[in-house]
Formats: sequence, structure tokens, C-alpha cells
Amino acid sequence: MESLALLPFLVIEIHIDPNIGTFGPFTLTWHGVFSAVGIIAGVTLSVWLAKRDGIPTEVGQEVALVAVPCAVLGARLFYVFEHFGDFRDEPWTIITELNEGGITLYGGLIGGVLGGVIYGLIRRWPVAIGLDAAAPGMILGQGIGRIGDLINGEHLATESNLPWAVRYTHPDTLAELGKAVHPTAGGYELVGDFLILFFLLFVARRYLKRPGWVFCTYAVLYSAMRFVLSYFRVDEQTVPLFGNDVPVPQVTAVVVIGVAVMLAGFLLKHPGPITREYAMRVWGEVPEEAPPAGRAPAQA
Repeated sequence: MESLALLPFLVIEIHIDPNIGTFGPFTLTWHGVFSAVGIIAGVTLSVWLAKRDGIPTEVGQEVALVAVPCAVLGARLFYVFEHFGDFRDEPWTIITELNEGGITLYGGLIGGVLGGVIYGLIRRWPVAIGLDAAAPGMILGQGIGRIGDLINGEHLATESNLPWAVRYTHPDTLAELGKAVHPTAGGYELVGDFLILFFLLFVARRYLKRPGWVFCTYAVLYSAMRFVLSYFRVDEQTVPLFGNDVPVPQVTAVVVIGVAVMLAGFLLKHPGPITREYAMRVWGEVPEEAPPAGRAPAQA
């Protein structure tokens, strides 16, 4: 297996088999490996941050056990929505062909968040504080997962003659062979994800004083980046809008930004229950109604 090599004319050549091996009916890919690593790393980070803010480890793990399957379901359903014409005549393939691919990141994020939030509300846990802990873990998982995209050549991009353009040469690659293209998902988005992670951990969590606002910041920053990156992608589904064919991820990004802004406004007046640990970290004082340290409060 050859590694990444810089060609004489400053194009990065990637000659890596996207498939690691086949085990019975299943094929292990680099995308799958890094997706799994990303999930583990993201959940670990989020659970640790939640514990620092007064949400017990077992609570964070319980939410993750609900959110991760919901994310997989959401990723598949969003893909089916985007490509419904491919499933109209054989709807059973929505389930039977899941192992052949067909998921979307946006769908996974939305499904995971909704599943975790609904479960948290049912259990009467501090949802806004939990969302703030979840956001850095989500973007960390996304960034690690994009490494697999870079190796496999997923997500077709426009051609480029920039020094950091990538050219895929392995015959089994998912990219177009021999064409130098922008490294969108596995390059630009990977770097953007880690920049957002840095901002959330060292700026947003320190200076944003309202529960849930770190999560809203994550949603706005990622969606804005994803909106721009659509201009470098050539494999996205579109919808007719205002006389133009607009990529579905751009429409989704605008909707998510709008919802995040409204959610931030709602949380300004209705932040939900506050833990003592969160209050001390953010405000330096503990409100009288806060529960004892180390216990997640129940909503009234």
C-alpha cells in the first residue's frame, strides 16, 4: 500500500485501496474504520465534558446509546429523502442495501441530536448543558470520519490545479481516476472541523454564558462552512428553488442556521435546569435552586 506522495507538479497523489478487506458478506473500508473511531472519540469527549458540567458519566453514556443509533437512522432516512427516485420502485432496498452505503452526514447529525434531546427531555435531564457538551464531540467525530473520506475518494469535487489538489490513482477508488480535484470533504472540511473544535473548546465554552449557546454556535459555524463547500462539490442532489437548482446541503444549512438562531433566543429566556458545576465554571457562582454537586437535576 502506497502512502500519500507529493507529485513533482505539486498534486497530492493518493494510491490507497479504499477496502481494507472482505469478511464474509461484509467489506471493511477506511471510511468505516474512521467513522467508528470518530464515534468513539466524540462520545468520549462529550461524556467527559458533560461530567465536568455536572452530568454524571452514566447519564452521558446512556444518552450516547440512544443518540448514536438515532444518528444512523437519520443518516439513512436523509439519504433516502435526497435520492427517493432510486427507491421508489423497490422501497425494501432502503433496508436491504444499507450495507452498500447511502447515508448523509447532515441526516446523522440531525437524527442524533433529536434522539438525544427527546430522550433527555423524557428523563428530565439538563438538555441545554448536555447539548453544549455534545457539540465538541460531534465535530471531533466528524473530523476524524473525514479522514476515511479522504482515503476513499468519496464526494466528487471540482477540478483544481492548486498545490493541495488530490489525484486518486488506485483502480478501486470512489473518486474519478487521474483527475486533480479539490479535497473538499477529506481536506477542507476536515481542517474546518478541527478549527471549529478548537473554537468551541477554548473560546465558546469560556465566553458564552448561556446553556445551549455552544451547541448553537457549532450548528451555525458548521452549516456556514458546509454551505460554502457545496460550491466545490459535484455529487450533491439539488432542488429547484428561486429558478435555480440549489444543492440540498445548502438548503439544509440555511434551515439549520435559522433554527440555531431561534433556539439561542429561546434558551436565553428558558435555559432549563442548571447544575452547580456548570454554574461555577461559567458564572463563578451557584444559584440557590441548583441541585447538589454531581447530580443531574430534574425539570419541574
